Amino acid sequence: MWPYYPDLMERPVPRYTSYPPATAFCASVGTEAQARALNAVGPGTAVSLYLHIPYCQKICWYCGCNTGAAGRTQRLSAYLKALEGEIALVAKLLGGRGKLHRIAFGGGSPNAIDPVDFVRLVDRLVTIFGAGAAPDISVEIDPRAFTPDWAMTLAISQVSRVSFGVQSFDPAIQAAIGRIQPVTMIETCIAALRARGIKAINFDLMYGLPGQTVEVLDQTLDDVVRLKPSRIALFGYAHVPQMFPRQRRIDATALPGPSARFDQAAHGYERLIGEGYVAIGFDHFAQPDDPLAKAAATGRVRRNFQGFTEDQAEVMIGLGASAISLFPDLIIQNEKNPGAYRDRIAGGQLAGSRGVVRGPEDQARAQVIEQLLCQHSAAPDPSLVDPQLEAALAQFRALGLVEQKGDALWITEQGRPYARNIAAAFDRHAAH
Repeated sequence: MWPYYPDLMERPVPRYTSYPPATAFCASVGTEAQARALNAVGPGTAVSLYLHIPYCQKICWYCGCNTGAAGRTQRLSAYLKALEGEIALVAKLLGGRGKLHRIAFGGGSPNAIDPVDFVRLVDRLVTIFGAGAAPDISVEIDPRAFTPDWAMTLAISQVSRVSFGVQSFDPAIQAAIGRIQPVTMIETCIAALRARGIKAINFDLMYGLPGQTVEVLDQTLDDVVRLKPSRIALFGYAHVPQMFPRQRRIDATALPGPSARFDQAAHGYERLIGEGYVAIGFDHFAQPDDPLAKAAATGRVRRNFQGFTEDQAEVMIGLGASAISLFPDLIIQNEKNPGAYRDRIAGGQLAGSRGVVRGPEDQARAQVIEQLLCQHSAAPDPSLVDPQLEAALAQFRALGLVEQKGDALWITEQGRPYARNIAAAFDRHAAH
C-alpha cells in the first residue's frame, strides 16, 4: 500500500515529542528559566505531571531509557526522598495556581519501588497539586515485577490506565533482547487489573527486533488482538549501542534491514486497522471507544513526551531524574544522573540542567509540526515558508506524499509513513 523511499525512510529524524527536540537543548538554559516558568503559570492553568522512576528490577538489553538496576533498597529510598524534595520545591513556586489534570508515572519501571511508596507518592501529589481534584493517573508497568499487591495498589490509588512493555510474544525474540515474559504472564496481569476495575490497558510493541519477520510479528499480533488492549504503540527498535552499551548484547547481524523494518511497520498498521483499531499517526492505535480515538475523531489529539495523547494541558511538569517539563515558552530537562539529581535537590535547587527557550517562531513551528503528526494537516504561517522549505515540500508533492488544499498542507494516505520526515521540513534546528 505504501511506497518505500529509502532516502527518506533511512534518514534519521526526531520523534517530535517536543519542538524544538532534545537535540536542541543546551546547558545555558537551566534552573533560573525553570523557576521563572513555574512562577509564570497562571491561576487555573491546566497542569499535567510526569514522574520518572529511573530504576528496573531487571534491565532489558534493547532498552534506550534512562534507567538502572534497582538493586539496593537504599538506592530507591534515597531517590524517593529526593523526589519528594523536588515535589515540595516545585509546589512552592507553583503556589497552588495550576489545576491538576493528569499524573503519569514512567521509567524505568514505576513498579520497581514498593507499593506502599507508590501510594504515598500519589497521595502527596494529589494533596499538594490537586486541590481536591481527581486526576487521571497512568502507570507504566514491567509485567515481570507485577504482583497481586500491585494490582490492589493501583486500584486503591485510582489509577485509570496501565501500560505494559510487551515488545514481542515470540520466545526466541524475547531471549534475544533479554526480556523473558511468556504470554501467560501478560494474561495474568491483565486479568488481575480488569478484576479490580482497571480496564484501560496499553501495550507497547516493537518491530525491527533480532530475527523478527512479518510472519513472526503477525503471530504476536494474534495474541495482542485476542487480549484486546485499549491502545497499542508499535515502535521501531533503535539499535544505538554507542549510546546504550547494554545493546551490545544484541546480535546486530540478526536485525532486519531498513526495507524489512518498513514492511513490518506497514503490516502492523494494516493488521491493526483491519482488526478495528483507529490509527493515531502511523504507529499508535486505539480502540474506537478509547478517549484517544474519540479525540482523533474531533481533531483534538496532541503530542508530548508521552507520545500521542488527548491531554490538552499546555503545561507539563516533569519530576525526577531526566524528566522533561514543557511550558509554552520553555522546555527544560532535569539532571539525568540520579546521584547528581539527588545532590541538587538536597542543596535546595531545582533539578533543571538543560533546555531551550521557545520564542514566537519556535512556538509557531511547534504547532505546525504537532498538527502534521496528529491531524495530518496544517496551515503554516507564510512567514515560516522559505525557499529551502518550499523545495522540500515540492519533493514531497512530486512523490504524492502531500497535497496543497488552499492554505493547508495535507499529508496523503501514501505519506503517512513519512509524516515525521514531512514535519522535519519545518524544523529550523535540523540539518537539512
